Amino acid sequence: MSVQNIKQRFGVIGNSPALNYAISIAERVAPTNLSVLISGESGTGKEVFSQIIHQLSSRKHNKFIAVNCGAIPEGTIDSELFGHEKGSFTGANDKRKGYFETVDGGTIFLDEIGEMPIGTQARLLRVLETGEFLKVGSSQVQSTDVRVVAATNKNLLKDIQKGKFREDLYYRLSTVQIETPSLRDRGDDVQLLFRKFSSDFAERNRMEGIRLLPDAMDLIQRYNWPGNVRQLKNVAEQCTLLSNSKEIDAKEISRFIPDAIQSALPKLVDAPGSADSSFSEREILYKIMFDLKADMNDLKKFVLQMAKSSNFSTESLHDFGENTNQDISDFMQHGKLNLEKAVKNVDTVLIQNTDKFNESEEIEETHSLADMEKMMIVRSLEKYKGKRKDAADELGISERTLYRKIKEYKINL
Repeated sequence: MSVQNIKQRFGVIGNSPALNYAISIAERVAPTNLSVLISGESGTGKEVFSQIIHQLSSRKHNKFIAVNCGAIPEGTIDSELFGHEKGSFTGANDKRKGYFETVDGGTIFLDEIGEMPIGTQARLLRVLETGEFLKVGSSQVQSTDVRVVAATNKNLLKDIQKGKFREDLYYRLSTVQIETPSLRDRGDDVQLLFRKFSSDFAERNRMEGIRLLPDAMDLIQRYNWPGNVRQLKNVAEQCTLLSNSKEIDAKEISRFIPDAIQSALPKLVDAPGSADSSFSEREILYKIMFDLKADMNDLKKFVLQMAKSSNFSTESLHDFGENTNQDISDFMQHGKLNLEKAVKNVDTVLIQNTDKFNESEEIEETHSLADMEKMMIVRSLEKYKGKRKDAADELGISERTLYRKIKEYKINL
C-alpha cells in the first residue's frame, strides 16, 4: 500500500517529507512482530501511527487496546496490565484479567511509556523477552502473544541516565523507532490542517466557514505550535466559532494565539539543566551582549594600563569604554540597542601620544547583527571541526536552526 493510500485510509493530512517518511517506516514494520517505539512531542499523532501498524499487520482482526501509562496510578498499573488474583490486595474482591491476557494475539499500545514505574518496567521486559507474565498475587506463569507498540514524548536516554527508565527495556522496545514530526517541521501542512479542521467544524455545526487572509496564513506558518496538531485543531475551531468576521487576518487570529508574535521565531533547544524550558533568539543576543560587555571591561582595563604606562591621554579612552558599556547596559535592561554603534565603539582604536601628536586615529569596522551571528557560527563549526551537534549545543540553538542558518549565510564547511 502506498503512503498516499495509507494517509487517505487513516485520515492523515499533510505532504511533508518527514511525515511521509514516518508513515513509510510504519508501513514497512507493520507486517512483522517487532516492537516499535514511537517518539515525538505531545500532540503529533503518535496513536494514529500505532493504529496504522496494527491495521496493516496480520493481527488486524484481533484486539487492539491503547493504554495511557501516565493516567494509571502506580499502585494499580500492575493489576491493569497483568491482572490479579482474588484477595491479592485490599479491594481485590474478584479475580481479574489484565490487558496482556485479554489482548492475546493482538496489539497493545503503551502511551507515555516513560511514566511507567520501574517495577512495572521489569514485568514488561519479561513479557517482551519470553511472552510470560505473572498476575498480581499469583505464582502461576501465564503466556501471551501480544505485540507491543510504545510511545513517549520524553527523552528516554536522559531518563536512563537519571535511573528513571531501564536501559534493557529501552533497547528491547526500540527495535524499530518512528519519529513523528512536530507541526513546525511540517511546512505547508499547517495551512492544510487548519482548513480541514475549520471546515469540518463548520460542517458539523452547520455554520459558515472561514477563510484566512495572507497575513494570517503567514502567522500560523511561522508560529511554533508547542501543542502541535491538537493545539492547531483547537485554534481552528475557536476561530470558526468566535471570530467576528469570516475573513481572518493576523490581528484576528492572534486573539486565539496570544503568544503568536513572540513565538514566531524558530524554537531553540532546552536550556542546560532545565528539561522543560526553552530560549528565544532574543536570549541569544543577551548572551552575546553579556560576553561582549565582559570583553569590553577587560579591554578597557588593558588599554588604560597601557596608556598610563606610555603617557597616553586617557580621557578619550575612558569615554570610549563608558559609552560602549552604556549601550550594552541599555540593551540588557530595556531591549534598546544600536548594535552597530556598540560594535563600532568596540572596534575603534584610539592612538594618542602627547609627546609627539595631540591627535587621534580611528580605525572603524562596522558589523551588522547578521555578520556577528555568522561569525559566531563559523567559529563554533571550526572549533568542533564541522560537527553541527556540538556547535549547536555551544550556541544554544537546535541542529535544525543551525542547519537553516548555515544555508542562509552560505557557510561552506
